[in-house]
Amino acid sequence: MALKKLKPTTSSQRFKIISAFDEITSSKPEKSLLISKGKSGGRNNTGKMTMRYLGGGHKQMYRIIDFKRDKEGIPAIVKTIEYDPNRTARIALVFYSDGEKRYIIAPNALKVGQTVIAGKGVVPEVGNCMYLSEIPLGTTIHNIELRPGEGASIARSAGSYAQLMSREGKYATLKMPSGETRMILITCKATIGSVSNSDHSLEVSGKAGRTRWLGRRPRNRGVVMNPVDHPMGGGEGRSSGGLPRTRTGKPSRGYKTRAKKKMSNKFIIERRKK
Repeated sequence: MALKKLKPTTSSQRFKIISAFDEITSSKPEKSLLISKGKSGGRNNTGKMTMRYLGGGHKQMYRIIDFKRDKEGIPAIVKTIEYDPNRTARIALVFYSDGEKRYIIAPNALKVGQTVIAGKGVVPEVGNCMYLSEIPLGTTIHNIELRPGEGASIARSAGSYAQLMSREGKYATLKMPSGETRMILITCKATIGSVSNSDHSLEVSGKAGRTRWLGRRPRNRGVVMNPVDHPMGGGEGRSSGGLPRTRTGKPSRGYKTRAKKKMSNKFIIERRKK
């Protein structure tokens, strides 16, 4: 997961730090696992812009990722490690022994030719998918289900992982990537290891154009707008804008938006650090 710093031959190359893509073994994706992906430009079905700062970007195909890992007891061989334009992590193409091909999120240290397997009674090795009831305590895990059979929804981005702290009754206690400690049913699945491309957070785009390639349009601050456009707008000269607010007037810092009577509050042992 090495990074590459370019020589400052131009002003846009001066601070540019990008991935070296050393771990990528194939540049051609598996056609049977691709579907087309449209762009809305932030507009809804009537053409009204409902999300600002979206639009443009390079054309992308969506890779169908197996987040459920529901082929239990069938070993699969890792054929390639590939780049995925839709996520920060790398993906791995695996060939199951029954002939089926699937993409999975590639964990760190996963190599081509390695065998991965999911299900009960599996050895806790990198890339293997297991139930929380069988994973040894203290293990680093990713791709965690929040509800049994729903598919992984936690710790899927580059470099992220959670840690299995303890088990009691039908619940396991996990330390989340955010620092939150919460309980999850032991019948949920998780994959051993941490997500690949851990250096992603250290990358520097170098120029505004690279952000446009990703489909992100320029974002302007509320404090430079007029009072009619934003609660923090207006004033003579460069005014600070007063209390930080969203465009709709809600406080944007320190204001708790989580419902006090939310059902899942009882599963959270310790909240994330501020």
